[in-house]
Amino acid sequence: MLRVNGIDVFYGDLQSLRGVSFEVQSGEIISMVGSNGAGKSTTLMTVSGILKLKGGEIFFENHPIHLCSSSQIVEMGIVQVPEGRQLFPSLTVTENLEMGARFPKAKKARKETMGWVFKLFPRLEERKHQLAGTLSGGEQQMLAIGRGLMACPTLLMLDEPSLGLSPLLVKTIFNIIKEINGQGTTILLVEQNVFHSLSLSHRGYVLENGSIAMSGTGQDLLKNQHIRQSYLGL
Repeated sequence: MLRVNGIDVFYGDLQSLRGVSFEVQSGEIISMVGSNGAGKSTTLMTVSGILKLKGGEIFFENHPIHLCSSSQIVEMGIVQVPEGRQLFPSLTVTENLEMGARFPKAKKARKETMGWVFKLFPRLEERKHQLAGTLSGGEQQMLAIGRGLMACPTLLMLDEPSLGLSPLLVKTIFNIIKEINGQGTTILLVEQNVFHSLSLSHRGYVLENGSIAMSGTGQDLLKNQHIRQSYLGL
């Protein structure tokens, strides 16, 4: 579904990604793990068209997208749920969700998709008239994911969905990610919670200093001694 070939990305004169290559197959959950500053969020923003690459190529369903605008990429079916949620705090839950359904395909399915989102997140339906800025951190993360789903993505990219959440809410969010995938949405997950993300994933990539250092199935990476020492503290 997604093929990233040898991409180089710079912030000014500082190179953030060096020859990064990876693939996401339809129906998979793929995790990209690594320490702070490794280039995980940069990778997602480059796939989304927010950052432009200096070298390499990106293909989605065999179509080159590295020269496309971010809005074109969303319309093709790639949707990113950003780190920090980036909601509209002065809008209600329902209004935030509606903002996710901007393009014709998503607008046409808006009522049906919102029903699915409320089924996934009953708490959001209970608070549908509440301002997003007054929600708890966990509720805001649910809303951010829900808004992403309103765009009817084929590939949903999640950037640090467990950040700042309690252990109980972390478990809830990961269970919901599994359910979303089970209903047909492919997932690319960037996450510092290495154990939870690799346990959930079909495959994973380890990003270190802007390069792919390792890849494999989620379970194989969890058994890897370097991963256990560097990221799990075992």
